[in-house]
Amino acid sequence: MADLIVHGGKPLSGTITPSGNKNSVLPILCATLLTDEKVTLLNVPNITDVEKLVGFFVDQGSRINWDRGGGRMDVDHSTFDAARLDGELPSGMRSSVLLFAPLLQRMKKLVVPTNAKGCSLGIRELDPHLEILEKLGATMSRGEKLTIRLKNRFQGARHWPDYMSVTATENFVMAAALAEGQSVIINAASEPHVQDLCAVLVAMGADLEGLGTSMITIRGVKRLKGGTFTINTDHHEVVTFLALGAITGGEVRVTRSLPHHFDLINRSFAKLGVQVEYDGDTAFVRKKQKLVVEQPFTTNLLPKIEAAPWPYFPVDLLPVMIALSVRAKGEVMFWNKVYEGGFTWMAELSKFGAHIVVNDPHRIVVFGDKPLRPTTVEAPYIIRAAVALYMVAASIEGRSVVKNADTIKRAHPNFVENLRSIGAQVEWK
Repeated sequence: MADLIVHGGKPLSGTITPSGNKNSVLPILCATLLTDEKVTLLNVPNITDVEKLVGFFVDQGSRINWDRGGGRMDVDHSTFDAARLDGELPSGMRSSVLLFAPLLQRMKKLVVPTNAKGCSLGIRELDPHLEILEKLGATMSRGEKLTIRLKNRFQGARHWPDYMSVTATENFVMAAALAEGQSVIINAASEPHVQDLCAVLVAMGADLEGLGTSMITIRGVKRLKGGTFTINTDHHEVVTFLALGAITGGEVRVTRSLPHHFDLINRSFAKLGVQVEYDGDTAFVRKKQKLVVEQPFTTNLLPKIEAAPWPYFPVDLLPVMIALSVRAKGEVMFWNKVYEGGFTWMAELSKFGAHIVVNDPHRIVVFGDKPLRPTTVEAPYIIRAAVALYMVAASIEGRSVVKNADTIKRAHPNFVENLRSIGAQVEWK
């Protein structure tokens, strides 16, 4: 594991071009298994999860040509050999569940471990994915391992899951795209990356309605075609660099920022005294943001930022706002309505001198603008939590170390290079 060595206290200013969205490229790559025609993807981020998925495809005989520097990837699954697969999916990558529906479509049988995997955020259950596959016609045989079988094609069905799961929704639309008959999912996730996958499926020939809503209707087709598709900008990275400008007192501009996704995010920035402005599709924060918590009209309530499935504030971005709030004058509550382990790293923030009260597994109160000091902290295996620890370190004059921070590389392919381009003194070690 690599550490980030941070020499903070300097305003960061400059222009950043964000990378392609990790959470879009992974399901889209899995969806390329639904066709034998050539697919070309542009703006592909050079991140570890993509590397693992590409390695998996190549091991099964697929032909992949990836220009990592140029962000172009040509994918040809016409030589995919199901006989090579020994049942092992890519390790260390939670999103490998996105392979369930496409692999069943090709292989008609899949063997997976029965134990649920997890991470610092909590248990990642398989049940929502298995329910979807069963609902669409797959059969399950439980033993030491779980065997999933599909006879011929998936069958259209109506499904109403317990909650808005991003990866379960993506598995549903991938399975339903080639199913026999009509499928409907109610309580579907609608995050930008889910919309990206649906848009690519439509361009490949899927018959899909309800993109961006909580109810998606898919009429199955017999085949999907190839094509050329561009991976959209990662809105998480846009927010991260705007927040870095704000927390250090600099002026940062982020191009290709997809402003139509940012109404609520910008309101959340404003709650912490940060104003985001636009020049076309370039978002920017000016120098010396005031960083004062906005007080609500209902004065006997704490200001709060609530994170839940889209169109709520994105839960993955909550750590970035927590880092900002440590520097903001005032008190604010953060409410993580998704993960029971989302606040386990608060003790690391307190090492800087931050004052945070953990109310329960889902809610904290930050008392901001306390005296901070440089120190050494340990990053959890949560991408944006590691980023948040770096943010606080970057705002403090002196040398800090964020240990085991290379989980950041799972989503930010050029994190340190981008930071240096806007004036940061930071390095991997």
